[in-house]
Formats: sequence, C-alpha cells, structure tokens
Amino acid sequence: MVNTLNPLHVDLAGKKYSNPHYFQIQHRITSLINNYLTIEKLNHRLEDLPLQFENPRSGPWKKIDWSSINREQVISINLEVFLSILVGAIDTEAPIRDYTQTSRQYLEKIHPQMARFVGGFTNEDGNIQEVGLWEKEERQHTPALIKVYSQLKGEKITVKLRTVRGYIPTDDPHEDLYRHGLHRVATEYGAACLYLWLMAHTTGALQDVFEQLLIDEINHMTKFWGFGVWLFPDISFLNVGNILVKTRSQDYKCNSLLRTLKRMMEKLNWKSWTLTNKATLIFTFIYTMHRLMAWTNSLTPDYLQELLGKQQSLSILNP
Repeated sequence: MVNTLNPLHVDLAGKKYSNPHYFQIQHRITSLINNYLTIEKLNHRLEDLPLQFENPRSGPWKKIDWSSINREQVISINLEVFLSILVGAIDTEAPIRDYTQTSRQYLEKIHPQMARFVGGFTNEDGNIQEVGLWEKEERQHTPALIKVYSQLKGEKITVKLRTVRGYIPTDDPHEDLYRHGLHRVATEYGAACLYLWLMAHTTGALQDVFEQLLIDEINHMTKFWGFGVWLFPDISFLNVGNILVKTRSQDYKCNSLLRTLKRMMEKLNWKSWTLTNKATLIFTFIYTMHRLMAWTNSLTPDYLQELLGKQQSLSILNP
C-alpha cells in the first residue's frame, strides 16, 4: 500500500509504504545508494578537495520546514527506538571540536593543507585562529538532530559531551596518521550508512534533514578515503584489516574497528531493534562498502597524482 501522508513531497528513497516489509525497505536503501553513491558523484566530491585547500567554503543546506516534522514521518521503526537512535547519534556527533583537533594534530606534520581543512590552525598558545571546513560543516549536525528530537519528543535534550581519545603520537608520525586515518574513515562510513538507512525509514521534512547529514558525511568520507589512497598507495587490504581489528600494543590505545562498531551499536540501542531493522542496516553497510570498493578501484595513480600532486609512497610498519 502506498503511503500518501504527504503527496506533495517527493520521497527521496522512491516509493513510500505504510508498513513496508524487508524487501521494500531494501529497495528504498538500494535506490538511495544508487543515487547518492555513484562513482561520478564520489569523484566530484574528491575533486573538490584541492579547491577547498585554496578557498575553503562550506556548502549551504537546503531549506527545511522544521515545524512540519512529525511522528508520522517515521517509517517502520518504533518511535521510542527511533528517538534512542537520535540520542546515540547526538552523542557521537557532539564532540566535533575534539575530533577535528585530534585529526589536525595527526595531519599537520604530514600534510599541512589537509590539517587546515580538517581542523583549521592554531597560534603558538594552541588557541584556534581559524576553524577547519570539516568542523564548520559537521558542527551543524548536533543542532539539527536536537531539533528533530525536540520536534518528535516535545521536550529538549541535554547534550553530554563525552571524552574523545586525544592525540597520542609515537615515534612514527606516518604510521600514526595511517592508523588514525583508518578510524576516521570508518567513523565517517558508519555515519553515512546510518543516515542513509534513516532516510529509507523517513519521509517528508524529516527525511530532508537526514539527507543533509548524509550529503555531509559522504562528502567528508570521500575526501578522507581518496586522500588516504593517494597518500598510502602501497598498503595492502590485509594490512588494513590487521590494523582495523587489532590493537597494536598497550602503549598505543587505538580502538579496533570491531570495538568502535560495538560501541556505536550500543549507543544506538541496537538490542531494541527489530530483526528487520537490524538486517536492513547490515545490508546498508554491505552494499555501501561494495559501491565504495568499486570506486576505490577506479582511483588510478595517474588520476590521483593529477588531482592531488605527486606523492612519495609512505611506508607503514606491520602491526
């Protein structure tokens, strides 16, 4: 049955359903991935990076009718579970300043331009003199999610900033950046998948909000991912896997990808999700990664060098 809650609003995920089953949600997710994650669009995001090095400018959000957001725009998710997902997303998004400054510190010895894009720059006393473009765009996310929560719940939420693991350098800044960069990409990938999945489970103005969040996350993920492929062209998939799933040593407190995903799902109240909700999110992760790997295979050395310049391959120690 087609949902006609808002016939004037074009649903960005395709056909709307009042009570969709697994395959209908999967179809909506596939439609979104096929639209927002084409190789052409990912290339465009990456090709924007050197332009942002020279003249950083954030992209404007489209106009959103915040007052029209309502509970009927949530599709096939229990409302309390949906609200708990919002709380988890707010918890993850909120400490953006800590994220950006940590990444800036890992980057500034290797690539000052990318460090500025991520975290701006500071004076000799460590005070921020310019906010990075990544931070300018990402810091819009928490207020947007808070607005959505307040509109649906009818009450405000108090944000509690959690502690973020800071800059922990070793004697090898290249390896430090590589390990940190993998986790930064993994975080952006996880956020992109979540917002894409939420777009498939919403409609109307509520869906518009998640679209803007998704666009930002894809933009940042693509830039970080492509930059990493350019900077570390000789890294094997096996080495990536080893670094992601292992902790190097007791003195290098680097969360594994599995631990990161576990924490993410705990924050999103995973235990309360239905089997269909869980299955469709897993499908989102898998199909999105499939698309990203196809894009990665298209990033030839000549293309990356033409885009970002000639870069000497950086060696990475085995974990």
